[in-house]
Amino acid sequence: MNHPLVFITGASSGIGQALALRFHRAGYRLALVARRTAEIEAWAGAAGISAGSHEIYRADVAVAERIVAAGQDCIARQGLPDVVIANAGISVGMDTAERDDIEMMARTFATNNIGMAATFQPFVNAMARRRSGTLVGISSVAGIRGLPGHGAYCASKAAVISYCESLRGEMRPHGVRVVTLLPGYIDTPLTRPNRYRMPFLMPASDFADRAFRAIGAGLSYQVIPWQMGVVAKLLRMAPNALLDRLLAGRPRKRRQTDLLP
Repeated sequence: MNHPLVFITGASSGIGQALALRFHRAGYRLALVARRTAEIEAWAGAAGISAGSHEIYRADVAVAERIVAAGQDCIARQGLPDVVIANAGISVGMDTAERDDIEMMARTFATNNIGMAATFQPFVNAMARRRSGTLVGISSVAGIRGLPGHGAYCASKAAVISYCESLRGEMRPHGVRVVTLLPGYIDTPLTRPNRYRMPFLMPASDFADRAFRAIGAGLSYQVIPWQMGVVAKLLRMAPNALLDRLLAGRPRKRRQTDLLP
């Protein structure tokens, strides 16, 4: 119990798994959340993470009562975390002309946005009373500007940026930090189906190293890698007419039906 505790959603693969390993190596106890808990168990065993240094919680963040219950269970079993990382998310293309994609958009927001707020909810008051803690929201560079075929994902990640900004102002008087991280292209199962060029593609372990440093420093907002930060600033400043020309003909993100075997 003398070791700090980190609570991470979406810990069964990709960024979540890389962050779990990085925090473990820094001496943190782990509270790991995912729908596929068997994958976490197998990974933890292979990584040499002892049973006493981690707990696994099964929850779908898109179902608010389940992720809230997982947070409450964590407090009861392991104590109040020092860091909570709302990492779980989905990324699927959409076409507004397709009726089924409206349900996909609802699912995206339920996971990426409502799920984030529900992840933080069990910890907010307790951290405020303790007057310490860090809440980390994983957004994306895709939240900076809308990209064709990415409507649901871009909108959800833009909402993460605004939500975390609002939460940061609410929690600051109570000594609780809110950190917004915007990954660029990270090599994970989420990005591998993409059918377009991914500049500055970064291994998940490298992202985790830089994210760990940003979280430790209490940065309010950080784009990783820095090169994508430059791209993000250029995208933010680009006039609409120029952006539309640059994106014309760009391959769209795969829709759910495109990903089915």
